[in-house]
Amino acid sequence: MNPVYVNRVIRSLLVVAIILLSIVSVYFLTKFAYPFIIGLCIAFFINPLVNFFERKVKMPRGIAVFVALFLIFSLIAGLVSLLIVEIVAGAEYLAKVVPNHIETLIDYIEMIFAAQLIPLYNQLSSMFMNLETGQQDTILENIQNVGTQVGGTIGSFIQRFFEKIPNMLGWLPTAATVIIFSLLGTFFISKDWYRLSAIGSRFIPGKARSSGKTVFVDLKKALLGFVTAQATLISITTITILIGLLILRVDYAITIALVTGLVDIVPYLGTGAVFVPWIIFEAITGDMRLAIGLGVLYIIVLVQRQLIEPKVLSSNIGIDPLATLVALFVGYKLIGFLGLIVGPVVLVIVNTLHRANVFHDVWDFIVGSGKPKI
Repeated sequence: MNPVYVNRVIRSLLVVAIILLSIVSVYFLTKFAYPFIIGLCIAFFINPLVNFFERKVKMPRGIAVFVALFLIFSLIAGLVSLLIVEIVAGAEYLAKVVPNHIETLIDYIEMIFAAQLIPLYNQLSSMFMNLETGQQDTILENIQNVGTQVGGTIGSFIQRFFEKIPNMLGWLPTAATVIIFSLLGTFFISKDWYRLSAIGSRFIPGKARSSGKTVFVDLKKALLGFVTAQATLISITTITILIGLLILRVDYAITIALVTGLVDIVPYLGTGAVFVPWIIFEAITGDMRLAIGLGVLYIIVLVQRQLIEPKVLSSNIGIDPLATLVALFVGYKLIGFLGLIVGPVVLVIVNTLHRANVFHDVWDFIVGSGKPKI
C-alpha cells in the first residue's frame, strides 16, 4: 500500500481522535466545573467595565470587580423589582375582573350543555337503545377502555408531577451553592484576568495562539452580536405588542407587553402562549372586537418576527442573511425551536473557524503538505 495514503489515514484518525477527546474533555469539564465556567463567562462580559473603573477611575482591580458586580446585579434587581411591581398591579386588576369573566364562561358552558350537548346526548341514547345487545356491549367496553386509558394517563401525569416537586425543592440549595461559587469564581478570575491570561499563553504555541486569538475575537464579536440581536427582537416584539394593546385600549398594556415579550424568549411557547388562550376567551365571552384585534396583532407579531429575524441576526453577527435563514431552518428541523438559537450559534462558530484558517491548516496536516501548524 502506498505509504502516502497510509500516513494520510493515520493523520486523519489522529485528527478525529483529538476532536473526540476534546468533546469528551469539554463534556466532563462542564459537568463538574460549570460554576467556574459560568464565572469565567461573567468575568469575560464585565471585563470592559472593570477595566474602565481600574484605568479611568483609578480603582484597585479587586475593588473595581466588586463595584462592577454590585452595579450589574443592582441593575438586574431593579429591573426585576419593576417587573414584579407591574405584575402585582396587573394581578390585582385580574383579581377584580377574573371572577366576572369566570362567571360569564360558566354561563356560556351551561348554555352549550343546554342547547347542544343534552339534545345530542338524548339522540345518542335513543340510537344506542335501538342497537343489539352485542353492539351495546362493544360500545360500552370501548368507552370503558378509553376512560381507563385517559384516567391512567392523567394519574401518571399527576404522579410524575408530585414526584418531581421534592427534586425541584432539593435543587434550590444546589442553585444557591452554584450562584455563590460562580460569583466567587467571577471575582477571582476577573481580579487576576491578565495574570491568568499570561499564564495560559505560555502553554500555547505561537501559531495556535495567533489562530486562537482570531477565533476568540470573532466569536466574541459574533456571540455578543447574537445576544444583541435577540434583545433587539424581543424589544421590537414588546414595543409592537404595547402599541397594539394601547390601540385596542387594553388595561395594563405595559404589564401584558412586558410579560409577553419575556415569554417570547421561551422555546415552544412564544407569544402564542399568551395570545391564543386570550383570543379564545374573548371570543367565547362575546367580545369579538377585542378577539379580532388580538388576532390581527398576533399575526402582525408573527409575520414581523419571521421577516426581520434573519436580517437582524445577520447584521449583528456578520453572516449572510441566506446562510442565517438556512441555519435557522436546519436547526429547527433537527432539534425543534431550540434549534432557532443553536443553529445560528453553530453557524457563527463554523464561520469563525473558517476565517481563522483552522480547516485549511487541518487539511494541510492531513494531506501532508506541511507540518502541523500549531
